[in-house]
Amino acid sequence: MASLGSRLGVLGRAPVVLLLMMVLLLAAATPALAHTDRGVAGSNYAGRVLETSQPTPGVTLRVTEFGDSLELLNGSSTTVTVDGYSDEEYLRIGPEGVWRNANSPATYLNIRVDGKTSLPANVDPKAEPDWEMVSTQPEYSWHDHRTHWMLSTPPPQVAADPQSEHTIINWRVPIAYGDTAVAVDGELTWAPPPAGALWWPLYGVILVAGALAGLLGRTARPLAALLAASTAAAVWHLLATPQPGLTALDRALATGTAALPALVMAGVTGLALRAALGRKNLLAAMLAGVVGFMLFVQGLPDMDVLWSANVITGGPVVLARLTVALLIFGGLGLLVGSAAGVRRFRPAILDEPSCGVEESATAS
Repeated sequence: MASLGSRLGVLGRAPVVLLLMMVLLLAAATPALAHTDRGVAGSNYAGRVLETSQPTPGVTLRVTEFGDSLELLNGSSTTVTVDGYSDEEYLRIGPEGVWRNANSPATYLNIRVDGKTSLPANVDPKAEPDWEMVSTQPEYSWHDHRTHWMLSTPPPQVAADPQSEHTIINWRVPIAYGDTAVAVDGELTWAPPPAGALWWPLYGVILVAGALAGLLGRTARPLAALLAASTAAAVWHLLATPQPGLTALDRALATGTAALPALVMAGVTGLALRAALGRKNLLAAMLAGVVGFMLFVQGLPDMDVLWSANVITGGPVVLARLTVALLIFGGLGLLVGSAAGVRRFRPAILDEPSCGVEESATAS
């Protein structure tokens, strides 16, 4: 009877454990977008700044969103002016913040990445600037249509030879560093996507491995092993992904926020491994399902990485792609495998003590 009570106690505590895990899941699921560049995780395009015609000490200008946007941080005491598409003053970025010219067409055209925006009647690039303060920080990010491919159809050189790398455009954005005119030159390139015939079978293997671990595993240890590998991938993904933010403080705060899901998953994975090693197979299988769902949620915003040539990572692109595959397909595999494992391991717990009860009744 004690054996029956202890086993039923495991079942009785399981819903409480799962409820706690689900609360942690909801708390940790939202920072997933921190692994992307403003919602974009991968692209076949890539943009970069090549050079500036004059030195601009204290100013950092970089391409973001794989060429779709420019980001300027002015850490100097000199005001930087960015010109619009008709050589009008568009932005002023100085120590006290950012001002935007309401009479500049770029103010409205840059709202959307495709530039499809109606211009108000007052817009006139030849008019005196009407400056409106848009930020108190010396930093600003905007869609600049000089730096990216504007059409929905591929560039002609890509359509003619999609298996080769291409330089799509060489662009120039004029700015002024105080009274000094500066030309910022850069390029937009295109690279072919990864070979689907190589990668998609691997994605399928990861998915099937999780399902088979729950369907055929005699214990929950195979599930726990895949769980540990996928959680390690989530931790690497956190460490290898540059966090958004122009300042060091912004990036530190973003890193702290993005670390929450990985910490939660690592903690739950530790509990699942301990349960699997202690032959508490039902509990281990249930925890694997919880973490599997969390992995899947964390991986979804980075799905573009699976089929894109360029990704946001501080490590090898191949490792970044494999990491996201473990998050998405490993998470799905764990969900399927844990469901099968719970179905298989639950009767084993309930049936064994029932025999002991019958024997005890017969002896009495």
